[in-house]
Amino acid sequence: MEIFWILIMTQIGSIKNELFLNIQCHSLDFLLKFCLTMDQWLTTFVSVERAYITIKGIGFNNNKRKSLTKWIILGLILIAIVTNIHDPIYRRLHKEEDDEDIRIWCIVKYPRVIDIVDSVMNIFHFIAPFIINLTSAIIIIIINARQRAKLKTKQKYIKILQEQIQQHKSLLIGPFVLIIFSISRVIISFASGCMKSMTDSWLFLFGYFISLIPPLLTFVLFVLPSTTYKQAFRKAISRYRNIFRRH
Repeated sequence: MEIFWILIMTQIGSIKNELFLNIQCHSLDFLLKFCLTMDQWLTTFVSVERAYITIKGIGFNNNKRKSLTKWIILGLILIAIVTNIHDPIYRRLHKEEDDEDIRIWCIVKYPRVIDIVDSVMNIFHFIAPFIINLTSAIIIIIINARQRAKLKTKQKYIKILQEQIQQHKSLLIGPFVLIIFSISRVIISFASGCMKSMTDSWLFLFGYFISLIPPLLTFVLFVLPSTTYKQAFRKAISRYRNIFRRH
């Protein structure tokens, strides 16, 4: 919450300290983009992991998964940094003076090639997680339907498939919900600009809050519908509760 108010206050000119504004300009915006990118891909990784567990079934190796997960998270951190590292490099402060006040803006101006790369990366981080999440959901539904079709030989496959779609509809709906709420962040990345008045700050604040909705929905869309993740969540809560009681 504090991050967004800092961003708005710097835009409307409430903060005048140039050292603070310079640090904020080169670090805070980059960290915000980095965290949102990481959230997108961690959510996507959860979907891929769930599909992988469904495919492997009883042959799933939990110890190997933990080791692989660490490397994947490190890889995601590296990807998030590399695809956003150009942003703080081309940021700078710009003073705008008028008859009433002096306003300091944090502006970013990319060279043409970097601008194209930035646009491609924004589209990639927007589209790729959606496609992977949706594909993972379809794989889960089809694999589960095939497994049940082998057990229920007298029941039609189409009927079993419809039951699986109904049972896992949250997995199909989730990617569409996430991409709808992520549209505002993509629009801001392509059409953002300086505010002309203090009233414009609410428009920017609303856009930033909308972009935060997907991280808030991760638990509802991916943890609650899964028996495995719910059990892991309950065990974690019980473990922390016991630690809290001992102290």
